[in-house]
Amino acid sequence: MKFLNKYILLGALTLSMGLTSCTDYLDKSPESDISSTDAFKDFKNFQGFTEELYYCIPDFTNGYWTNSWNWGEDEIINTGGANFHFGYKVDQGDFWGWQSEHDGWQAGWLDRGSVASFNPGSDRFGHSLYPGCMYGIRKANLGLANIDNFKGTKEEKDLLMGQLYFFRAWFHFQLIQYLGGLPYIDRVLPADEVLNLPRETYKECADKCAADFRKAADLLPIDWDDTKAMGGLKGKNQLRVTKIAALGYLGKNYLWAASPLMSKGVKGDTYDYDKDYAMKAAQAFGELFETLKTSTSKNPIGLLPFDQYSNNFVTVSEGGKMPGQTKDGSVTEAIFRGPTYGSGWGASRWGQALAYGGSDINDGGVIFLPTANYVNYYGMANGLPLNDPHSGFDKEHPWKGRDPRFYHDIKFDGCRMVKKETTGKDDNTKWRYADLQTGGAFRSETRGSRTGYFDYKFITTGCNKWDDEYGWSPQIHIHIPWMRLADVYLMYAESIVAATGNPSANATTTMTGLQAINAVRDRAGVDPVSGTYSTDAHKFMDEVRRERAVELAFEGHRFNDLRRWLLLDKYPYNIKTSQEFQRVEGFSIVTDKMVTRALLVPVMRRTRRFPVSRKFRS
Repeated sequence: MKFLNKYILLGALTLSMGLTSCTDYLDKSPESDISSTDAFKDFKNFQGFTEELYYCIPDFTNGYWTNSWNWGEDEIINTGGANFHFGYKVDQGDFWGWQSEHDGWQAGWLDRGSVASFNPGSDRFGHSLYPGCMYGIRKANLGLANIDNFKGTKEEKDLLMGQLYFFRAWFHFQLIQYLGGLPYIDRVLPADEVLNLPRETYKECADKCAADFRKAADLLPIDWDDTKAMGGLKGKNQLRVTKIAALGYLGKNYLWAASPLMSKGVKGDTYDYDKDYAMKAAQAFGELFETLKTSTSKNPIGLLPFDQYSNNFVTVSEGGKMPGQTKDGSVTEAIFRGPTYGSGWGASRWGQALAYGGSDINDGGVIFLPTANYVNYYGMANGLPLNDPHSGFDKEHPWKGRDPRFYHDIKFDGCRMVKKETTGKDDNTKWRYADLQTGGAFRSETRGSRTGYFDYKFITTGCNKWDDEYGWSPQIHIHIPWMRLADVYLMYAESIVAATGNPSANATTTMTGLQAINAVRDRAGVDPVSGTYSTDAHKFMDEVRRERAVELAFEGHRFNDLRRWLLLDKYPYNIKTSQEFQRVEGFSIVTDKMVTRALLVPVMRRTRRFPVSRKFRS
């Protein structure tokens, strides 16, 4: 644990330096010193201290000029110049490439720079997960250690403690889902003490995360606008952590602990869950749904209507408004979002918005592309997967009758790519419609699509150099939430069948697992799960997993999902394919071609401190 102790020690030094006097080497008046107790004496000061925890959350959507967060079989990057992104490194089997010392560009959001130089007040380039978690854990512990110094109302104290417990758990959970069991740091560690904390198993850490998430859920409000302490900031509390977020992560933490990798280890079976932990997850999610059902908040949480589905991830011409809710703000689907930093809402224009449609139409350099094998998870509008003999899928017309989310997320051959009919001197006729057949205008491996598809989930058709919908007016802001309600529905469905083997069972709430997955499908206009998929436990689990692949596509969930299901290194989840075809008299001849074999393994390791042969305990 030497590497971990090094970062804990540096974090301790960083925070302790911020709370002690420097009068021995600075010539300043005594009254300019800040007492170590002043930060905790009243609600305004203590909440100001606590606010910094939010700024320990990285913005993985806009942390660099272009950003990689999809590392399963879902996405591949264009060739030539994008090998600094972790998504490329994973494809090469380089699971050390997430660390700052192996990232000369400092482009990754998992680790950037060192914790000694980490500053929550810096811009978007200065935030990353690992150092932010270590800093945030110590800060949360420092707040809890001083909570008795606080003089205020019970409501104010509950709000402070709820946030501190939530973030201590959240930072630990983010670390263990990537690195396995770690020491759970629940006290302020002295900076002058030798640190030799024992490594805990995954479940031991998960239990301690759960205890903190539970405390947070019991202390936090559903809506901060309804509190006396923060009610004066009505309409400005949307990003604060709530009871709903705490329950969501309580359930997610238990579901991850129940999952095959964490429960049974790498030799387990993909359907072999810990039933007790799965039931705890289902109960937490059920409590969340019951809490929403009885809530009287004027800012309800719900699924956005499908005609505003994009508002979960992107806003256009709304003055940099944070995505996650309807345009009129009447319904919010985002349960937990990180902040933006500095010019964060203008950052999408200068990088990420240019990374999807191809360099020929937007002059971007890096292109993130959906793989053909992943696109095939998008089933038919009748709710059946493509390989079901009754689905109606036609290989000669492969893009007909598909799940409506397919048409929302994916650009395929023949799709409109430029809105304008003409652009004068720089005519766009060649690029107006997607020619994605083998050898087509958009099939360049460096400037176009390697796979036969483009990902348009987070941008509009007008995001090109002719329509300029990623310019200053209109302004585009891409920001993907860490958790949204649709994710919770699907985690509830998964935990129900994992715990009981019965899709029609329920926990804490009257909603069944089957009803939960169908609620997500119904919003998208997809027929419900039916037939043997709704009664057979393994078939239902397969549909839940396929639904997660479709509903949460390209939102950063797939990598950890495949790992916890013990599928990341299994065929066909370890390959990436392209769609090869030629247009023939109005229809297409389609074949599959492997683009690359991703050398995927189920464990990420941090280098320099552990040899390759060292295994993480699950």
